[in-house]
Amino acid sequence: MTTPVSSIRNLGPAFEANCTAAGIHSAEALRALGPDAAYAKLLTAGVAPHFIGYYVLVMALQGRPWNDCKGAEKAALRKRFDALKAAHHPPQKTSLDKFLDEIGLNKP
Repeated sequence: MTTPVSSIRNLGPAFEANCTAAGIHSAEALRALGPDAAYAKLLTAGVAPHFIGYYVLVMALQGRPWNDCKGAEKAALRKRFDALKAAHHPPQKTSLDKFLDEIGLNKP
């Protein structure tokens, strides 16, 4: 038997839908992946990166209130989030950058 992702405290239906789209179909699968691997899958699936969403996930998997993250712990999580974002969500070019690429004015 599998348990819905939304059964984990602080993770609701929208987060569960994102998990499903990323191939994470149960609370057990989410826990087995852990927060970093799960968040990487979410980013790869096209979920927009958001630091609060990341640390809510970390707190939820630890069974803690979402707003329990503070100080040095929050700063350390920010570094992990930034690394995940850099590795799994490349920056999107603006329409101006795309136009400059088209006319050959953007530097490689």
